[in-house]
Amino acid sequence: MGHAAEKKATLADLEALPPHVVGEILFGVLHVFPRPRVRHGRATSRLGARLGPPFDEGDGGPGGWILLDEPELHLADDVLVPDLAGWRRERMPELPDVAFFTQAPDWICEALSPATRTYDLTDKRAIYHRERVGHLWLVDPDARTLEVQRHESAGYLTVGSWRDDAIVSAEPFAEIALPLASLWAR
Repeated sequence: MGHAAEKKATLADLEALPPHVVGEILFGVLHVFPRPRVRHGRATSRLGARLGPPFDEGDGGPGGWILLDEPELHLADDVLVPDLAGWRRERMPELPDVAFFTQAPDWICEALSPATRTYDLTDKRAIYHRERVGHLWLVDPDARTLEVQRHESAGYLTVGSWRDDAIVSAEPFAEIALPLASLWAR
């Protein structure tokens, strides 16, 4: 977290960044990360491809969600870009035509990488908790793991952890069986 004497980062600081990096403002501090590695992007792309039809489209599942890759979130003074995010349609009936979202998602997935792990597990998780994001999924393509956490008043509660080629039915998407091996496919 930033120190009181430091200048708070602004949207202008984000806009000045080159296009080959991802910038986020966490507790007033600008953080710059390299674009996701291939394995990282592959895991989240495949996860989105698995969840999209049954939950976003209602094809073979209950529907009721809007799922997006890397949406920009402006939550209070923080600017975050999770790997995947989802809003229940009861809270966001239509996809707005906006550059960024000010409404916190109901579900977020962060793919842990050497460059982002520390911030995903500390500052970003704290912001998601403050904003009452209902579920946080942590995918680690290097360790081949998925950890699912549920928002509780005291913090996030881990409701399950799986690895390698497990078949997972996890909240809030427990209606389908997700083969983790598909996330690690090369």
